[in-house]
Amino acid sequence: MRRDVFQAIADPTRRAIIELIAREPLNINAVADNFDISRPAISKHIRILEECGLVMIRKDGRERYCHARLQPLSEVSDWAEQYRRLWEERLDSLEDYLKQLKSNDHGKND
Repeated sequence: MRRDVFQAIADPTRRAIIELIAREPLNINAVADNFDISRPAISKHIRILEECGLVMIRKDGRERYCHARLQPLSEVSDWAEQYRRLWEERLDSLEDYLKQLKSNDHGKND
């Protein structure tokens, strides 16, 4: 099953892993040292991130280093952008309506 980037970032541990390795590539043990869960659980999270294209694993001798690949997050940004525009339009309409009410209220007080 191919997972998507939304599934990857749905979990707070996976979001924290992305944030951690976005700063610098780390081996899996170094990643695991930052969490209070088992190394196998971290490995599973990393595997999911790799399936989604957010992490690339590079082998260097016996070590496996996790590198962040942030480009797939643009899909999330693009999806959220449509809702940002929608809410801006709604808030602009509300602002116009409130200005109209205030204008009408001032007209009555004159």
